[in-house]
Amino acid sequence: MQEYFPDRPEDVAGFVEEALQSRTPLSIRGLGSKALLGRPVVAARVLDLSHLTGITFYEPEDLVLSARAGTPIAEIDDLLAARGQELAFEPMSLAALYGTGAGTIGGAYMTNLSGPRRIKAGALRDFVLGVTAVSGRGELFKAGGRVVKNVTGYDLARGLAGSYGTLAVATEVTLKVLPRAEASTTLVLEGLEPARGVAALCEAMGLPVDVSGAAHMPPVAAGRLGFATAVTVLRLEGIAPSVAARFERLAASLKPFGAPEKLEAAASEALWRAVRDVAPLAEPRDAVVWKVSVMPEAGPRVGEAVARVHPCEALYDWSGGLVWLALAPCPGAGAKVIREAIASNGGGHATLFRAPTETRAEIPVLEPRAEALADLSRRLKAQFDPLGILEPGRMWADV
Repeated sequence: MQEYFPDRPEDVAGFVEEALQSRTPLSIRGLGSKALLGRPVVAARVLDLSHLTGITFYEPEDLVLSARAGTPIAEIDDLLAARGQELAFEPMSLAALYGTGAGTIGGAYMTNLSGPRRIKAGALRDFVLGVTAVSGRGELFKAGGRVVKNVTGYDLARGLAGSYGTLAVATEVTLKVLPRAEASTTLVLEGLEPARGVAALCEAMGLPVDVSGAAHMPPVAAGRLGFATAVTVLRLEGIAPSVAARFERLAASLKPFGAPEKLEAAASEALWRAVRDVAPLAEPRDAVVWKVSVMPEAGPRVGEAVARVHPCEALYDWSGGLVWLALAPCPGAGAKVIREAIASNGGGHATLFRAPTETRAEIPVLEPRAEALADLSRRLKAQFDPLGILEPGRMWADV
């Protein structure tokens, strides 16, 4: 397979235009950390952005940063940490699940992967101010800018987030950053069943204590992080006196759920990195991993419905609204059971996050779309990539 390593946006445009002329399908790659996410792509050439690196603009006082797509997230994190700032959406690393290295900012943008703080701060796309990209027509374009402002009409810079490279190749992304919290403390409740644990999370989310992480781990997932039993965890961040006061209020309010314990500083941060990266479900390596989004109170019901049919382990994030399921290998990766459980518990969607290549080729990796949405997807694809050369079939077979 032919590989191309551009180091300028103009070179990306030229390569895409050449592929367009020969109708050659392209696979887009950064550091390869997300190559196993989505449907397998059959492409004759790889557009590798790992040389398209560098932070091109950073104004700490304005909380704005621009970086080329191939820039490792670790490099951005280090720069921001030195100025007491961070990417508030906590971009997920797939190193634990896939056994790969760290990812790039372009890969995070194109998959819209966001961590536990999403319940407070929002998703990655909510922090996007602008993007420079190359469409499937070979056209280099810019959308958005370097300031936060309201616009009328379609927000292209944010709209491309989560498009998996099927519409355009991002070459540079501009993001809003936020101050890093001075202190991080986690309240831990032990021994709760999933439904009871999620009830505690939902109770906490309704309190004026500014929770920035809310997860429940059943015994197996919790045990892999060193706990003796199931744990329900809630994170508080901010200046130290405020965190301490909010912890006491939260602990008092959750007394009916048990006596809370406390994790602080490094221990708290390590726990939430593990939750962010779904590290407790990374083993065994042959387990099929699903990402399920439902209403928070429906999360445990979905997990229980699936477990009645297929042996599985679970991790509940986003106050129960994000359910990670790791299933033993089974026919169809358990897709039918999972999607039926979602439909019978208020609706939502499921993404097959880790599975063998042949499985990802056989079943829908993303939630099947209603015909109206499928038609919209096809029309967007036709506008941005009329000959379908960018990541063909990565999301759905017809996009």
